[in-house]
Amino acid sequence: MKQTEKLFKETGKLIKNAGTISFELFKIMIPVVIAVKILQEFGLIGYIAAPLGPIMKTVGLPPETGLIWATALINNIYSGLIVFLSLSKDLALTSAQATILGAMILVAHSLPVELRVVQSSGPRIIFQGLARLFGAFALGFILHFIFSELNVLNNTATVLLTPDKTNIDETILQWAIGEARNLISIYFVILGLLIVMRILSALKILTAMDFLLRPVLKLMGIGPKASALTVVGLTMGLSYGGGMIIHEVKSGKISHKDVFYSLTLMSLCHSLIEDTLLLMMIGGHISGLFWGRLVFSMLFVAILVQLTKILPEKWNDKIFWVNTGLTNYATKQLD
Repeated sequence: MKQTEKLFKETGKLIKNAGTISFELFKIMIPVVIAVKILQEFGLIGYIAAPLGPIMKTVGLPPETGLIWATALINNIYSGLIVFLSLSKDLALTSAQATILGAMILVAHSLPVELRVVQSSGPRIIFQGLARLFGAFALGFILHFIFSELNVLNNTATVLLTPDKTNIDETILQWAIGEARNLISIYFVILGLLIVMRILSALKILTAMDFLLRPVLKLMGIGPKASALTVVGLTMGLSYGGGMIIHEVKSGKISHKDVFYSLTLMSLCHSLIEDTLLLMMIGGHISGLFWGRLVFSMLFVAILVQLTKILPEKWNDKIFWVNTGLTNYATKQLD
């Protein structure tokens, strides 16, 4: 009987948490949906996506996907997903293209918020922003080259979250009902992800990832104190790992170099489980979304570690991190 009560209590908590998260997300998503509809009605999508069009073409994607990535860059992954769903009637991506788009979004999204988290611990915000933008493009280009050379993932992407395409000449009311259904489906995806994360935590899979990744992080030059927090960021998200690092920075327990290496890796590759599952919903493949992103991010930071060892310390201080008065700097940034 107690087990049943506990199960109902946990289920209710998950449903409530999913509702809270969804409400906060929908406050951003709904205006985006309306804006995209207006752009579609007036034929302005091509103009908005134009600046990113050449970049998306370079990685083998339609120019229109530039709007999807731009939305994710400014807002978050969920907002980008909503734009993807709104444009999906005009897009027919292959699995390779969905993987490339998903990987680019995973590397670079929510920049205003996430760069603020990183900056609060000392790393230079300009480099962090450029690293994520360049990293997203570089990973997209590498995946495009690999998929093209191997001639794989050419099948049409299986989009699990897709709007109804049965009525092309839909009325505004029909469009609104369709978008409402999409938002409801997003809620259930969030609920599903929360359940999966709870199961993985209960099965100690997250603990296993910590055990496996910590030696690798040590080889990359990230100290033991920062490595534990880095694993938190890689698995749970930048906000979790970054928030813990901010706390440690204020106490002066982590060196400025470890903070920089850890947060750079965390920025390029975080929420490995949750976000990967989310982007697989639009047809992305785990080979690029998980393994490709993880390997690329680790190589990127490993090269960066060697670069900072070669460059004069004063250059590192100007380009990569704030060296002196780090604790006071972090405290001031959070006030």
